[in-house]
Amino acid sequence: MFRLLALLTLLGTPAVAQEEIVLGLSQDEVAITATFEGSEILVFGAVRREAPLPDGDLGVIVTVAGPDMPTTVYRKERRLGIWVNVDDVRIESAPSFYAVATSGPIKEILRASEDLRYRISTRQAVRQVGTNVLDSRSFARALMRIRESTSLYQTLEQSVDLSRDTLFNTSITMPANLTEGDYVARIFLTRGGDVVDSYETTIPVKKVGLERWLYNLAHENAMLYGLMSLAIAIASGWLASAAFGLLRR
Repeated sequence: MFRLLALLTLLGTPAVAQEEIVLGLSQDEVAITATFEGSEILVFGAVRREAPLPDGDLGVIVTVAGPDMPTTVYRKERRLGIWVNVDDVRIESAPSFYAVATSGPIKEILRASEDLRYRISTRQAVRQVGTNVLDSRSFARALMRIRESTSLYQTLEQSVDLSRDTLFNTSITMPANLTEGDYVARIFLTRGGDVVDSYETTIPVKKVGLERWLYNLAHENAMLYGLMSLAIAIASGWLASAAFGLLRR
């Protein structure tokens, strides 16, 4: 009876991970001000082990994702001299910002099945709704190209510095055109292409100071915001006219 209970206890005890992530961040939030020109987040950490070094090459992957948003991608064609929308694909969920940093070529340190399971690469992070458009995947690729051109999507292969299979660090540059919300940072350890441990934390990105006040005013009291904008425009026009009048004298 005692042996049976001991066996059941062992079977019911979850296996302890041989390698675990101990993580640090250079900042735990990003503040968007009137003069905000972007930010850089340093991600650093270590691998804690409860057993001898396992077989296989160690890989480290860091992702930072902004709030998911649905969007529609259109394809235009020139007809009778006018550019018109001819096809569109609904993207169910696309992160407003997405960066992937790796310690090596992503195809070498991450199996395709693991990428599909954890949605690590940018291609897997963008999800689209079923559509009748034959080349619908090209719309998702177009969205990624557009956002890559403005640094909203970044693939930073071999940018994670991994020292002695224990210490790692990398930096993620976040552009000025960020969407406000909670950004999710994920770190994955891989061995032989398989994910052996992962860690997740949240980085709030929010407007502060004058930016926050103007944002709240525009959304909570649109009439007052409009009147204030009109008054500023009138005052600016009057000041410009007065300045030109003085210069002409």
